[in-house]
Amino acid sequence: MENRIDAIYARQSVDRKDSISIESQIEFCKYELRGGNHKDYQDKGYSGKNTDRPKFQELLADIRQGLIRRVVVYKLDRISRSILDFATMMELFQEYNVEFVSSTEKFDTSTPMGRAMLNICIVFAQLERETIQKRVTDAYYSRCQRGFHMSGAAPFGFKLEPTTIQGIRTKMMIPDPATANIARLMFEMYAEPSMSFGDIARYFAENNILIYGKELKRGFISQLLRNPIYAQADLELYEFFKGQGAVVVNDAADFAGTNGCYLYQGRDVQERKNKDLRGQILVLAPSEGIVPADTWLRCRKKLLANITFQGGRKARNTWLAGKIKCGRCGTLRTAEFEQFVYGEMVKKLSEFQTLTAKATTVNPKLTALNVELAQVEDEIEKLLNTLTGANAVLLSYANGKIEELDANRQRLIKEIAALNAETISPQKIEFLSAHLHNWNNIDFDDRRQVADIILSQVQATSDRVSFEWKI
Repeated sequence: MENRIDAIYARQSVDRKDSISIESQIEFCKYELRGGNHKDYQDKGYSGKNTDRPKFQELLADIRQGLIRRVVVYKLDRISRSILDFATMMELFQEYNVEFVSSTEKFDTSTPMGRAMLNICIVFAQLERETIQKRVTDAYYSRCQRGFHMSGAAPFGFKLEPTTIQGIRTKMMIPDPATANIARLMFEMYAEPSMSFGDIARYFAENNILIYGKELKRGFISQLLRNPIYAQADLELYEFFKGQGAVVVNDAADFAGTNGCYLYQGRDVQERKNKDLRGQILVLAPSEGIVPADTWLRCRKKLLANITFQGGRKARNTWLAGKIKCGRCGTLRTAEFEQFVYGEMVKKLSEFQTLTAKATTVNPKLTALNVELAQVEDEIEKLLNTLTGANAVLLSYANGKIEELDANRQRLIKEIAALNAETISPQKIEFLSAHLHNWNNIDFDDRRQVADIILSQVQATSDRVSFEWKI
């Protein structure tokens, strides 16, 4: 004797005028049953994108216990909008001999035609959902690239203020007088080579400095220091993100050392927990940063050096990695070559030892040259990216254009080095001198930092070595 009952399942994600209520859904289903014993399962406020709904899970549990004969819904998408979820559910129904009926669409899995039509319908339900998702994603990235605040609370040190961008109302961040100095202090402390997260947390605890009313945690420091919204983004920061593989929306000329930046996850980027910036989107924010770019970059590079497992792109065998361009040279012995380059850096810095202390000022010409260099290098990169699969004519044209751009690049590097030599600060000379004089005792990352400041490139062949200096 049949002891099983019929089940009516109803779901409503949002209560609005153009959506059918759960009560109305149940009435439609009751009419389909035309009497008989049944049990209602109702999920209000739950989406159909997955099956993580309490009453739906209760329904599945009752099916597994052999209590349900037939499941009736008002419409197919009330129970699932995912092909995978629906296929899994149908396998369960078949295993326990449970029929499925959609009352308004007249689908009944007890018949072959009903099963075929039901599969077609679920395909279109999934297509509709994916189309909606694509529209939402396209709108999101369109707003990202225009510097819109996308949602959520302001980071620590900022507060949100209504504004209008391109005729659209949104919000922008402004420094919070009560907390901006505290956020800035974290950067200033961590920028010191010997300072750790633990040191900062202990300092805050000893001085009773609270974050949102609680003691500072190390994880909070780590996340805050990675956020470029704090940086007063300049060309050096632009180059850093380009070098890390991020997609930089704004032109190099826009990085004037004033505004912060938004960093968004790229369309096809898997979550990498801040270890890798490839494919992520960097766009200048309408708000001003609160931390000098050089301080932010010192912190970011220190964070990268502290990651235990890093991508293969960061070499650990020589502090000259990425700077050596070899022609037809013989085998380079790393230790000997490093010692040779070290000696050349000492000689180069000795040219600046007689400089007297003077206030450093922003040189407009130097800024303009750096912008031009960034644009030339970007154009070279774009040309190189077009050469894959190119024919002989295009290759010939591209090679000629690249040679022309590279000649311009070399000219700019020399002019920038000359201007840097005129404006290099006594503080930077002191920093470099201290590290070079203590070379055998400083660690790998400090050597890399010194090389990054002094050297642009080393070109080595079998009979000569030439240097491109940054100072």
